[in-house]
Amino acid sequence: MAENTVRQKPIEKEETPPEIKSGKGFFSFVDKYVPVGDVFNDGLPVQYIPKVLFFACIMMLYIANAHYGDKLVRKTNKLKNEVNDLRADYITLKADLMIKSKQSEVAKQVEVLGLKESTEPPIKLTEQNREH
Repeated sequence: MAENTVRQKPIEKEETPPEIKSGKGFFSFVDKYVPVGDVFNDGLPVQYIPKVLFFACIMMLYIANAHYGDKLVRKTNKLKNEVNDLRADYITLKADLMIKSKQSEVAKQVEVLGLKESTEPPIKLTEQNREH
């Protein structure tokens, strides 16, 4: 029987992890005073998961509340503009109606129909001793 042979790949030299530059940047400053990488050396700290989830829920509620507030402000401004427009329309129509309801304007409009303004003063009716 023939022997099984496996092709041998040339051995590459071992890769060394990239060196961490100790720069003067923000993250190197934070890592120097708050070593976050050391927290996960022993595994995932499960005791903090409820606190993190609670904080995440509170943050989502805070963001939702901010969006709701912005939406409410936009709606309020829109309604204020609409009220101002309607108030301006009301004042304009009221002024037109006051002008059109004057006696001289009504007389001009009914002349076309053949009606004339009365020139005689109205008669006052009085009741004389009336017995019940």
